[in-house]
Amino acid sequence: MLILLGAAPLVAQNTAVDREAGGRIFHTHCAPCHGIKGTGGTGPDLTTGRFFHGSTDADLYRNISEGIPNTAMPDVFFNGAQVWQIVAYVRSLSQQAPSTTTLKGDPAHGRQLVKDKGCTGCHPIRGEGGSQGPDLSVIGSQRSPDYLRESLLDPNAHVAPEYHVAKIIGNDRTSYAGFLLNQDTYTVQILDFQRGLLSIPRTAIRDFGVDKSSLMPSYKDRATSAEIDDIVSYLVSLKREKGVTE
Repeated sequence: MLILLGAAPLVAQNTAVDREAGGRIFHTHCAPCHGIKGTGGTGPDLTTGRFFHGSTDADLYRNISEGIPNTAMPDVFFNGAQVWQIVAYVRSLSQQAPSTTTLKGDPAHGRQLVKDKGCTGCHPIRGEGGSQGPDLSVIGSQRSPDYLRESLLDPNAHVAPEYHVAKIIGNDRTSYAGFLLNQDTYTVQILDFQRGLLSIPRTAIRDFGVDKSSLMPSYKDRATSAEIDDIVSYLVSLKREKGVTE
C-alpha cells in the first residue's frame, strides 16, 4: 500500500480547478527547466506522458516531492495536495499534445548530416564528439521535435546558463573566454576554451562580461528544409534505453 505523508489523497484529483492550480505552480517553479509549455529545456519534455523514472501517478508524485537522485531534479517544499495538482497539470500536457507526431525526415540521412555539418565538433553523442555543446545522446527523450527544430533555426531561443560565455581581460591584458561555471566575491571560475578549468582572482581582472547568446550558428541558411527535417528526425531517435537500474 502506498503511504504518503500528510492528508493528501492517494490519487491525483484531476479536476479543472486542480489542473489550473497545478499549472500556476508549474509555470512558477517547473517551467524554468521544463519549458513554459512543458516541451523541455534543461529538463525533459513532459508532453509525451512517458517518463524514464516512472509514468504512473504515484511515480510522478514521488519524483516531484522527493526529487530524482543523480539528476538536476530537486525535491519540492509543496504540500501533498499541491504536488497532486502539479501531477494533474503534467497529465494534462500529454492530453493537450497531439497523440502522434509525424516526422517527415530520414533519420539515417540526418545522422550523416550531423557529422557532415560539424555538429559533433561541439556536441557529444554517445561518447563521441566535442564538449562545447549539450550532450545529444538521449536528446530525443529530453526535447520535443518542435523544440529541436527551433534550436536548429534559432539557437538563441534556448541557452542554458551553463553555456553562457565569460569574456575576461586580465590586468596584464591576457584574454580569457569560456563557459562561466561560478563566481563569488573573490574569484570567477570558468572552463576556458583554450586552457581548461580556471579560477581567476577578481583582483587580477581588468574587464569582465558574460555573453548569453549561443555559440551555435543558426542552420536557417546552412541547411535546406528537407535537411532540417532529416536532422530533427535523427535527434528524436536518440532516446534513453530503459536499464536495470530504473
